Amino acid sequence: MERQNLTLSLPKSLLKKAKIVAAQREKSLSELVRESLEEKVREANGYKKARDRQRRLLESGLDLGTQGQITVRRQELHARR
Repeated sequence: MERQNLTLSLPKSLLKKAKIVAAQREKSLSELVRESLEEKVREANGYKKARDRQRRLLESGLDLGTQGQITVRRQELHARR
């Protein structure tokens, strides 16, 4: 995989905490940042795929077992018993 360097500007307090987390996980700060970015990208892609899948379902409709025929009137559904 080809790599490219990146310069970030972070608050000192965040950088200090991130270094501690990286050390606790026995990782470099670069590796911790890379993994975090990969996770965010996966989440974004997963959300987009799920959204697109749901939109396709809405467009095609769902089979509710009625075969397109509504046999009950609205009044019957809402009648108090």
